[in-house]
Amino acid sequence: MSAKRKELPVVGWRELVHLPELGLSGIPAKIDTGARTSSLHGEVLEEIVRDGEKYVRFAVDWDGERRECEAVHVDVRGITSSNGKTQYRYVIKTPMRIGDVEFRAEVSLADRSDMKFPMLIGRSSLRRRFVVDSGYSWLQTPEMKIKKGHKP
Repeated sequence: MSAKRKELPVVGWRELVHLPELGLSGIPAKIDTGARTSSLHGEVLEEIVRDGEKYVRFAVDWDGERRECEAVHVDVRGITSSNGKTQYRYVIKTPMRIGDVEFRAEVSLADRSDMKFPMLIGRSSLRRRFVVDSGYSWLQTPEMKIKKGHKP
């Protein structure tokens, strides 16, 4: 490692994520360096064109609460899931915050209803921002570590 390289914050295998522009905070997320793109459990409701720009309106559902959001629609992309099947998903770009680090990230909208976590953070969001220590949880959300009584 180069001496010029800055110290990067460390994330555990799960963290709380905030999407402030969408009004979403405290989203439990799994950190997954095997996935390229981050994904959020969301049901696409409609496409909108406003002032010549494409938006997508979608519903996010976790903890028994449904929230409707709107974001700039960047693309529809073929994304290969862990089962090897390619799904075409809407991709949005929005500010994301993990701990004290905030950045713009591309996030695909996917049906994650069968998954334990409503959000997955892929390596494109992690790259040059975080180091992952898979032996720990909630390193950027210490209140969760205390609240849940979690050790590694």
